[in-house]
Amino acid sequence: MDKWECVVCGYIYDPTIGNSGNNILPGTPFEELPDEWKCPVCGADKEDFRKIEE
Repeated sequence: MDKWECVVCGYIYDPTIGNSGNNILPGTPFEELPDEWKCPVCGADKEDFRKIEE
């Protein structure tokens, strides 16, 4: 699964880890996050993330 980076603060969303602070379970792809999901570090919107090419 692809990782995504917040362009505002550099936070990396790793779908293998999820985001427990927002009840996002491990294994949840970025594309399946709710539209209202925000960066847990800086509060940026989901559209402020870019896919990390590996």
